[in-house]
Amino acid sequence: MKDNIYILGIESSCDETAASIVKTNKDNNKLEVLSNIISSQIEIHKKHGGVVPEVAAREHVLNILPTIETAIKKSGIKKEDISAISVTSGPGLITSLISGVETAKSLSIAWDMPLISVNHIEAHIYANFINDLTNINYPAVILTVSGGHTTLLKMNKSKKILILGETRDDAAGEAYDKGAKMLGLGYPGGPIISKYANEYEKNIENKKKHLSINLPRPMINSNNCDFSFSGLKTALLYEIKKDKNWKNNIPAYAYSYQKAIIDTLVSKTIYASKISKAKTVMLSGGVSANKELRKELKNKLEERFSNIEFICPELPYTTDNAAMVAAAGCFKYKNKQFINNKKLKADPNLQLK
Repeated sequence: MKDNIYILGIESSCDETAASIVKTNKDNNKLEVLSNIISSQIEIHKKHGGVVPEVAAREHVLNILPTIETAIKKSGIKKEDISAISVTSGPGLITSLISGVETAKSLSIAWDMPLISVNHIEAHIYANFINDLTNINYPAVILTVSGGHTTLLKMNKSKKILILGETRDDAAGEAYDKGAKMLGLGYPGGPIISKYANEYEKNIENKKKHLSINLPRPMINSNNCDFSFSGLKTALLYEIKKDKNWKNNIPAYAYSYQKAIIDTLVSKTIYASKISKAKTVMLSGGVSANKELRKELKNKLEERFSNIEFICPELPYTTDNAAMVAAAGCFKYKNKQFINNKKLKADPNLQLK
């Protein structure tokens, strides 16, 4: 094994076409992102109010090779220096996943390089390792929150992952999107609801009139690590229907809705940390970019535990990106966890192992 290891990461599980080169060393776990290129489709899907799979797949086909080429060029290395190709094989939209998987397989054959399969949720977890955090204390509890997933996991020192709980219906990110749609705020919902919620919170801090909107915290007292957000969406809908002036109170609704989501996520993570005797808590996934969630989770962990470390990714690595796929690939490369070209297939329902 060469001293320096260069992993090409490819991500196409939903609507972002991404490629990245991450460097590591055979003697340590330090990860250095040399390039992280994302061809975003957000503006394309905004007019539809969500991701259209057929449109996303077409854009991946158009953009994937130029994105990979740009990532290699920007990294300052040559394709001959790449040690292995790491690709998201699932879960996700099948038509989107196929673009990344088939491209990775073709390049692996053409360039005679090992191929690494990465689970999308697993990739989000490894975004936390990009910060050169080589001395994480285990066991670690990981809250992964995105548009398609809301999951609590436990990781031990050998990086083995155990699912503690997950959503029984909608993911938190999906709840954000559907809540924003009900409020007429557009897509994607998370950043928009957060913006209005933050504005309203400033009004509360300035002791301006506060409209109290009572929304539930689903399964918050269920004594397990599972989530449910479908009832919260319904509750928001009923509250809007009762209020003839709701369009004049959108910031208040956004604030109450976000508060309900964050309270639930934080409470469940505290419970998971307690039963797992966690020494570290990690946050990952697209919703981990939410500043209020980061602040609340950090504060509550410090209140409840005296010796727990809180880690979350840098903002560029929270949403779907290829650096996190390459980061996971670095660890898999060192463990020789390669996959045969003929066996790798895109799997929209791929489970964590």
